[in-house]
Amino acid sequence: MKSKRDIFVATALSVALVGGGFAIGREAQKRDVQANDAPATPRTANGSLPSFADLAARAAPAVVNIRATSIAKTDFPDQLFGDNFPFPGFRSPSPHQPQPFRRQGTGSGFIIRKDGLILTNNHVVEGAQEITVTLSDKEQYKAKILGRDPKTDLAVIKIEPKTGLPTANLGDSDGLRVGDWVMAIGNPFGLSNTVTTGIVSAKGRTIGAGPYDDFIQTDAPINPGNSGGPLFNLAGEVVGINTAIFSQSGGNIGIGFAIPANLVKNLVPELETKGTVTRGWLGVSVQPVTADIARSFSLDKERGALVGDVVAQGPADKAGIKRGDVIVSYDGKKIDESATLPVLVASTPVGKTVPVEIVRDGKTQTVNVAIAKLNDPTAALTTIPEKSRWGLALQNIQPEERRQMGLAGNDGVLVTSVMPGSPAQNAGIQPGDVILQVNQAPVNTVQGVQDEVAKAKGDKPLLLLVRRADGSTRFAALSPNVG
Repeated sequence: MKSKRDIFVATALSVALVGGGFAIGREAQKRDVQANDAPATPRTANGSLPSFADLAARAAPAVVNIRATSIAKTDFPDQLFGDNFPFPGFRSPSPHQPQPFRRQGTGSGFIIRKDGLILTNNHVVEGAQEITVTLSDKEQYKAKILGRDPKTDLAVIKIEPKTGLPTANLGDSDGLRVGDWVMAIGNPFGLSNTVTTGIVSAKGRTIGAGPYDDFIQTDAPINPGNSGGPLFNLAGEVVGINTAIFSQSGGNIGIGFAIPANLVKNLVPELETKGTVTRGWLGVSVQPVTADIARSFSLDKERGALVGDVVAQGPADKAGIKRGDVIVSYDGKKIDESATLPVLVASTPVGKTVPVEIVRDGKTQTVNVAIAKLNDPTAALTTIPEKSRWGLALQNIQPEERRQMGLAGNDGVLVTSVMPGSPAQNAGIQPGDVILQVNQAPVNTVQGVQDEVAKAKGDKPLLLLVRRADGSTRFAALSPNVG
């Protein structure tokens, strides 16, 4: 079985050309674009499906091909063709010497300003020593990178055209509805200005590509080489940048992902002027609220983001947010899923004070948090994956072991093994984890854990607070009804 990493060709939409052969590389697209002239609505012929010809004619001139060249070194072995070339026993006398060679990759992009400002994916141009942009009329220009943001796979590059260029405008991706028609233009497999169409299949997809996943899913055919290219709505606006596909073969099977234009809009000005992006920081780690966790925290339904850890002296800590709180609203916006929160926090201006609505002990309250600047990438607000239910082997922790593990105080019991298929494994508990609380009661001995477990009544999930080897903490709900 292929792993999720193998199946998701996230950032796998660019084409690498090496020695005349094609190899699928990385490439992602994120943007909203519109042509210069008034929007064109697709025509219908005899009540059939709409024609995208007018829209394609207007939008295509703003789409460009991007060829990125980098210098790589390969350590060629002393026999280049194997033991039997040119005859058995032959070995080249050449010593090992790393040899430089030029690696070329292609992707897509689109012009957002007449003076040659272009949006594309970070992975299309990352590490490139030379970037060549080819316009729709085949004219070529050298480009320079103004800014890159690996977290969202976005890059802003610039060419110096002889005259004003056709442009595409970023539209309102929030206005998209599932089922709306969309059109993609790009350079799949290096083929210039290829148009494909489809519909919006879903919104708000999280595929594990980064901390700020919020993808538009579409069935418009997306293939290697489309990365960085635009996804248009019927008004001719760019509503997304094509960035990833779900595929076991590397080719299109009707499941593609695009970065919403509204996410891009907030990043472009900083990338152009500063080269990097400044993000807001709340100072918490959160995890999804499963059905079992909702019941454990007396929530009416699965909603919000459960706070698994709070950074000491961070914005959330100073505002009084605690581990075990459930964030259900941020700056007036509802948090239905935990993955929504990191995106909202990151886009909040540094220094702004925002109202954060939390549920604590079944009661709702609002705290005001002054958002700080995210400096340490490891301190970013993260989403802890959920799993969910006993099957634990536990051990008391000796004082010397406690010091080695960096544990403060006397709390904690060590998990030494987890039974396969057990509630504990289903909940994501791992050997080496330290159980700090059982049903929100601190524990420091195996007997203490057993006592708290004995207090659990009926089929209510067992709620554990677990400390991982990396020092992070998370809640895990062990449901006896899941086997």
